[in-house]
Amino acid sequence: MDQAAAVFGRKSAIPVAILQRTARCSLGVTPARAMSQSEIGRLSQETKTPPHGRRRVLRTLGLGLVTGAADDDCSAIGTYAAAGAKFGPSFLWTAPVTFPMMCSVVYLSAKLGQVSGRGLFHVIRDYYPRWLLYPLLIGVLIGNTIEAGADLGGMAAAMNVLVPAVPFHAIVVGVALAILALQIWGSYTLIRNVFRWLALSLVAYIAAALLAKPELVPVIKGTLIPTLRFDKEFLSMLVAVIGTTLSAYLYTWQSNEEVEEQIAMGRTHLWQRKGATERELSHTRRDVILGMFFSNLIMYFIILATASTLYQAGHSEIDTAAQAAAALEPFAGKAAALLFAIGIVAVGFLAVPVMTTGAAYDLAQAAGWRHGLGMKPREAKHFYAAIVGFTVLGLGLNFFGMNPMKMLVWSGIIQGFSTPPLMLLIMLMTNRRDIMGKRVNGRAGNLLGWLTTAAVFAATAGLVVTWLM
Repeated sequence: MDQAAAVFGRKSAIPVAILQRTARCSLGVTPARAMSQSEIGRLSQETKTPPHGRRRVLRTLGLGLVTGAADDDCSAIGTYAAAGAKFGPSFLWTAPVTFPMMCSVVYLSAKLGQVSGRGLFHVIRDYYPRWLLYPLLIGVLIGNTIEAGADLGGMAAAMNVLVPAVPFHAIVVGVALAILALQIWGSYTLIRNVFRWLALSLVAYIAAALLAKPELVPVIKGTLIPTLRFDKEFLSMLVAVIGTTLSAYLYTWQSNEEVEEQIAMGRTHLWQRKGATERELSHTRRDVILGMFFSNLIMYFIILATASTLYQAGHSEIDTAAQAAAALEPFAGKAAALLFAIGIVAVGFLAVPVMTTGAAYDLAQAAGWRHGLGMKPREAKHFYAAIVGFTVLGLGLNFFGMNPMKMLVWSGIIQGFSTPPLMLLIMLMTNRRDIMGKRVNGRAGNLLGWLTTAAVFAATAGLVVTWLM
């Protein structure tokens, strides 16, 4: 089940029997009776067969595109646009450098969910003390809420470019209500198809960058030769880019949806979901690489679009989404400005539900509430109340005079601070045999994972040092 399917999938085309079983089970339900090892082994083999052929291709297309698109949310777009406008093509190297990091983080999160049969915070609750669980939970919930609010504001500001006669606050309220309605009452079949097209709408940023006619030599130099500056301004932007690229919501969500996908296949009990075949993990790696490549490619072209226009013209500060889109027009044409605005709106309708529902997952798992997207709202009241609550909180941030574009960048910085400890914990969990069994990380996985963890910690530490100095 792809990301959009996960958010809106309660009315899917999954067989009724499976949906009925899913609706009665939370992510952590144990079986009604003890089963013999032979029964467990036989049933595990029956339920661990991955889809083949055309179904496998469609799943890859859905998971890959939608996961990558969710990472390129309004916060990411705002941060990348600000980086390109401020530092020009010299910031392009961050795209290829962060690509293997993205693959590592998301794959390890997916593997944790597949092998343990639990979401990320469910695993933390079961294996780690409460004094560690709750601070991590608070950090992730704050980051998700601020980023959801920033995305709602970014979408409304971009819509204001398209329909300037409608007041900003009216747009942001309308968008929030529409997203909530889709989460609660949306048809899976319709939403799945619409959201795959919304993910593809990010290709608009490639067109916007090409319309800007960038100079080839500075682009090649900026892509292949990393440029580092040890001042507060540069490190703040670097942490923001890393934070939004490796956002905590992305890999907590990924582990949750691996569990949801198994539940949708009929593995409603924890004992059924434990373990993963090598073939399943291989498919997951392919899905992750495809999705992260798509996400990283879009990141690159967003930076390039503003680096080739706004930076060259001396427009280094971006205060609003309207200014970002409008400023592109004199240099890249009206089409580029329109594509920029449409991209923000389209991906926001995909990303905001991922953040608010992801936060509800994390809270429900930590609190031990009944939860799961296969349940009806009356069967998981706390879970759905949390989805509504996080959406309302995010909406409220837009009524305190906060600039949406600035909030987008600051949300990336906050994600940059919440990511390092959670990444460290993921590395520790995926190397524990009592959690992962024989699927603990290999040498290559550990090397890339620890390098990613070290890079994230180093970037955040560098920012703190510049603040203290």
